[in-house]
Amino acid sequence: MSHVEFDLAARFADTSLGLEAEAILDKCIDCGQCMVKCPTFRLLNDDFESPRGRVQLMRKMYATGVADSEVQLRLDHCLSCRSCEAMCPEGVRYGRLIDITREVIEHDVPRPFKERLLRLGMRSVIPYRWRFATLLRIGRALRHKLPPRLQAKIPPALPAPAGHWPQRPWARRMLVWTGCVQPTLAPSINAAAARVLDRFGIRLITGDEGCCGALSHHMSAPDDALGHMRRNIDVLWPQVEAGIEAIVMTASGCGAHLRDYGELLAVDPRYAEKARRISELTRDIADVVAVEWREDLRRLPPRAGTPPRIAYQSPCSLQHAQKLGGVVEKILKRAGFKLALVDYAFTCCGSAGSYSILQPELAAGLRDAKLKTLLGTRATLIATANIGCQSHLAEASPVPVRHWIELLDEVFAEAFPH
Repeated sequence: MSHVEFDLAARFADTSLGLEAEAILDKCIDCGQCMVKCPTFRLLNDDFESPRGRVQLMRKMYATGVADSEVQLRLDHCLSCRSCEAMCPEGVRYGRLIDITREVIEHDVPRPFKERLLRLGMRSVIPYRWRFATLLRIGRALRHKLPPRLQAKIPPALPAPAGHWPQRPWARRMLVWTGCVQPTLAPSINAAAARVLDRFGIRLITGDEGCCGALSHHMSAPDDALGHMRRNIDVLWPQVEAGIEAIVMTASGCGAHLRDYGELLAVDPRYAEKARRISELTRDIADVVAVEWREDLRRLPPRAGTPPRIAYQSPCSLQHAQKLGGVVEKILKRAGFKLALVDYAFTCCGSAGSYSILQPELAAGLRDAKLKTLLGTRATLIATANIGCQSHLAEASPVPVRHWIELLDEVFAEAFPH
C-alpha cells in the first residue's frame, strides 16, 4: 500500500492547521490495521466508525474545504481512546488529527440547540469542583424523581471516609493532582496514594489546581481548555520552583492531558516553557510506585484469608496515551492479588470523559461489552486507574469497582501497621 495523495483546499492551504493535518493524513496508507482495535468499529461494524473511515472523511473535508454533519457525527462517535495508534504501522497521530479537525467542524457545522445547551452546561459545571459537588448533592436529594438513566449517573451513597493523610516531614515531596470531580466522587483515592508513598519516604502534598482542561479540549472548546491549563500552571508553578519531584496523577485521564500541556501551549510565549516543564514532571501513580517499591522494602507476608479475584480494567488513557500498559498489573500481582486474564484488554469501557453523557447509547454498548469480558473471568472485584472509568463501570457492575491504589494501601496497612 502507498500513501494517499490529496491537495489541501484553498481555505486550508498555507495555514498551520491545514499543514499539520496534511502532514498527519499523508502518513496514513489506508491499510486498515487500526480497525481491529477500534471500539466503535467492533461495536457497529461500520467502516466509517473506524479510524480508517474517519481518516477518509477528514481527508475529503480538507481537500474540498467543506465540513458537513456526516463527518461531525462520525467524529463525535470517536472515543479518542488512541487504541488505533498502538496498531498503526506508520505512526499516524490520529488523536491529534481528530482534535484539531473537531475544532474546524465545531466552527463550521452548527449543532442543534439542545446539544449546544448540554455541552455548555457540562463545561460550566463539571470542571468547577464546588459547582459539581453542589449539583451532585441536589441530584442525590432528588434522585428518586429523576429518569432512570440519570439516576444511574448519581452514586446512591456518600463516598467512604478518606482516612488519615500522612504529614511526616520527609525531605522528598511530590504534589498529587486534585482535579475537579474526583474529590467529590472518591476522596479516598488520593488519601490512599498519600499513605502508600509515605511508606516510601515521600510526602504527598496537595495544591489548588482545578480541571485539567481535557473536558473542554475534547469538546472542541479550545479557549476554555487553554484557560484551565494556564490557571493550573500558575497555581502549580510556585511548587515547581520549590522543588517538587513530580506531579502525581491518580486519574490517568488527567495525566494523559497534562503530558500534552507542552505541545498544546507550545506557541504561547508566556506559558510554553512552563507547560513543557509541567508535562515533564507529570507521572502516573503507577509509574511512581513501580519505581519506588524497591526490594529494600520488606517482603509482604502472606495475606490472611482468600484474596479477591481481580479483573483489572486498564484505562485507555493509561495504556494507550501514556503507554503504561502492564504496570499496574505487575504491582497488583506483587502485592499478592490474583489477577484474572481479561480478553480484549485493549478495548475502551465507553466512559471517555464526556462521551458517556454525550453518546449514552454507544457508551452503554461499549460498557456492556467490557463488563462481559471483565465479569467473564469470575472476578469478585474490578480494579481500574481512572475515576471516569470507575464511575462508568460501577453504574452497571454487580461487583465492586475500585481504584487499584486503594487496594495496595489496604495490603500495606495489613502487612505493615503503623
